[in-house]
Amino acid sequence: MDLKDRLRSTNFKGVCFWDISPILKDPECFKQAIRELAGLFKNKNIDIIGSNEARGFIIGAPLAYELGVGFVPIRKEGKLPFGCINVTYAKEYEADTIQIQEDAIIKGQNVLLIDDLLATGGTINANIELVEKLGGTIAGLGFLIELAYLGGRKTLNDRYDIQSLIKIVAPSI
Repeated sequence: MDLKDRLRSTNFKGVCFWDISPILKDPECFKQAIRELAGLFKNKNIDIIGSNEARGFIIGAPLAYELGVGFVPIRKEGKLPFGCINVTYAKEYEADTIQIQEDAIIKGQNVLLIDDLLATGGTINANIELVEKLGGTIAGLGFLIELAYLGGRKTLNDRYDIQSLIKIVAPSI
């Protein structure tokens, strides 16, 4: 089945919002999405997957299970119970602070960062900064959806292996 056909776009807070709920609620579609993402990274040397809350968790955790690696949550400030390091970054409409536990990644570990969406690149760049502060090596970046029209890939300057299952080239409502 074509995963792109399962997406739904809507006007949410004045922007085109791509809703992944139709993919998630269909068990066969959700399994397909995780298996396809796993296929993109199965031959990579990956020790652990890191994902940003909340929708990144939905994709990252089952992908970690499928690939047989660990999972590390990256959360908004104040949500993790152990010592953390933080990064504050600019978003389209505000600043946000995210954090990772200081023992989440061992120096030299190969980390695959997974999120539901690559838009402008702000969130994934902040995730990269956290992983690299802990001494992790970025093994790749994976996304269910890439909004190519927002240029997020360009902000990453071809430094990483970037894979996305669904590429959207123009906004649509």
